[in-house]
Amino acid sequence: MSPILVKAIQLFLSLSILIILHELGHFIPAKLFKTRVEKFFLFFDVKFALFKKKIGETVYGIGWLPLGGYVKISGMIDESMDKEQMAQPPQPWEFRSKPAWQRLIIMIGGVTVNLLLGFIIYAMVLLVWGKEEISQDAFPNGFAVAEQLKQYGFQDGDKILKLDNEKPDNILNVSRQLVVRGANTVEVKHANGKKEVLSLPDSLGTYLYTQGALYPLTPRIAPVLDSIIPDGPADRAGLRAEDRIVSVNGKAITFWDELTHKIKNSNGEPLRLVVERNKLTDTISVKPSEDNTIGIAPKSPIKREDITKKSYSLAEAIPAGVKFGYWQLRDYVSSMKFLFTKKGATEVGGFGTIAKLFPDTWDWQGFWMSTAFISIILAFMNILPIPALDGGHVMFLLYEMITGRKPSEKFLEYAQMVGFFLLIALLLYANGNDLYKAIFK
Repeated sequence: MSPILVKAIQLFLSLSILIILHELGHFIPAKLFKTRVEKFFLFFDVKFALFKKKIGETVYGIGWLPLGGYVKISGMIDESMDKEQMAQPPQPWEFRSKPAWQRLIIMIGGVTVNLLLGFIIYAMVLLVWGKEEISQDAFPNGFAVAEQLKQYGFQDGDKILKLDNEKPDNILNVSRQLVVRGANTVEVKHANGKKEVLSLPDSLGTYLYTQGALYPLTPRIAPVLDSIIPDGPADRAGLRAEDRIVSVNGKAITFWDELTHKIKNSNGEPLRLVVERNKLTDTISVKPSEDNTIGIAPKSPIKREDITKKSYSLAEAIPAGVKFGYWQLRDYVSSMKFLFTKKGATEVGGFGTIAKLFPDTWDWQGFWMSTAFISIILAFMNILPIPALDGGHVMFLLYEMITGRKPSEKFLEYAQMVGFFLLIALLLYANGNDLYKAIFK
């Protein structure tokens, strides 16, 4: 099955699960407070529904437009914009007739479910599959350091011992932590054996992101090819998997980062590579493409013995899952600052970007990890104080509870319309970015 189709199916299933459970977060407290729920829909039923059935006072159904879902609660200004109902005198079973604290619980129910669901899924993944950890020993030659980091004292060949006095459990995550989470101090061991504690500015993450240094620390590995892009410069020149690059233009090559540095600075000029293959050497000329790449990928140095698997009991998995989910949420919120940069605005993505979170082949562990992450993202996005989102309703309810004055229904109608159009604009922009990248990049 095509990887694109596998990703699409996983995305569809994941979003369906999350939407239903999110709406249940509104539905259940609404019913507990004896508030009438007129509709419960997966996806939007604009003009018509694929399926619907009325059970009791509620119509349950599946719409044809897969952009979300909704519950229509009587006496509430929502995306249905049912002005006719709101023009009638309030009824005891309507949302607007309930105390503010009950309305608040109904509105935060969806976000609460998404947040707790993310924590629960992470805990269950740890319980079932455990967690793989990769120690510093997997990379005896340390890290190659991006130029943007060297001004702070980092050197090629550094080993990362601690970030903010904590030893990293997975050494491959240190780049992400520096860019997204940040660190005030990093203890390193230089190639000469000297240990040093480096101090870093709070703005380092944004600086690295805007400079395009998303992976400022990459493992220093041997220049051995793992795969070649078909019909790329390397493929046309005759390079093959398992080839080891010995030198470039007469300059000896020891590590992969030295090879990529030579390629990036080639300015499109042909490169003379000395290649070792089956214990024999050969000289191959490669002309880089316009973006100074030749279409090669390195062979991973990680061996099975470098990976340790940590198992969890149920009592251990629950707090570990909550902790993992907390850091995923915190990292995601921290990364939002990048949106206010020129580069960040162009990286906003829609459904295509979300689909990339899922593995190319069906893998339940990967599916549930991605689902948990999306659930946490949905919780954060929905609680933003934007009209038409749960957070917008919560904002107006908190205003009412603090001031004792309820915003007029006319004001809420206009706010709902403004929020709705903002969300549509964002949706079009995000998915437009995906389409642009798919066509032109």
